[in-house]
Amino acid sequence: LFSSCLRNAKKGSQKAKQEEAKKKKGIIRRPLMSKPVDDVYLTWLYKRPSYNVEEAVGMLKKFQELDFTHPKQYVYINVFLDTALQKKKKVDPFASTVLLPHRFTDEVNKVLVFTENEQEAEIARENGAAVVGGVELIKWILEDEIQVDSYVAVPAIMPKLIPLRNKLRRKYPSTKRNSLGHDIPKMLQLFREGLEYTVEDERLIKTRIARLDMPTEQIVANLKTILEDICKFKPSSSG
Repeated sequence: LFSSCLRNAKKGSQKAKQEEAKKKKGIIRRPLMSKPVDDVYLTWLYKRPSYNVEEAVGMLKKFQELDFTHPKQYVYINVFLDTALQKKKKVDPFASTVLLPHRFTDEVNKVLVFTENEQEAEIARENGAAVVGGVELIKWILEDEIQVDSYVAVPAIMPKLIPLRNKLRRKYPSTKRNSLGHDIPKMLQLFREGLEYTVEDERLIKTRIARLDMPTEQIVANLKTILEDICKFKPSSSG
């Protein structure tokens, strides 16, 4: 009797699974509609709307007026990167500093200049360097006695800065980040006034690009400048 009940239970379970599978096969998903005709609608039945940059900025400005939020609030962007390469490899996360065509803040970063040439040191001070010096600064940096936002250097002193490589990590002067070179005024302008961004969670860049009260064309110009800088890190092998 027990085995008979068990067989019937198994048959019932299999029949229920078969009926459930038939129901799933019978479900036909309709293609998403492009544009709703009513003010209230089910969002998952429609394609997500997309706008060009000028339209999107205009909408942000309009929402600010309707919501009575601060007119000088910052405009932020989220950039999602496709970092996949062939053979399951990925583009390494990177950081960069870019000089925007239209500044949106009076904040100035503190920059340290490494040089042992007195003439270069004087040029650095005249162009706004927060700290200028040579190997004597290494000890203070390792002990966290000196705190700045960025470090730049001239090529001649680089062999003496190797003890700082692990300490400074991505802030260690390099030609790739434009923080190593002979043009001290240009490097200082970039790192004092530039916008720094970095890749988070392997594929996301989150950064502010402007203030909402700026003219639309200036906001768009800043956005294009950042996107062009990001594209410089695209491997040539990826096409």
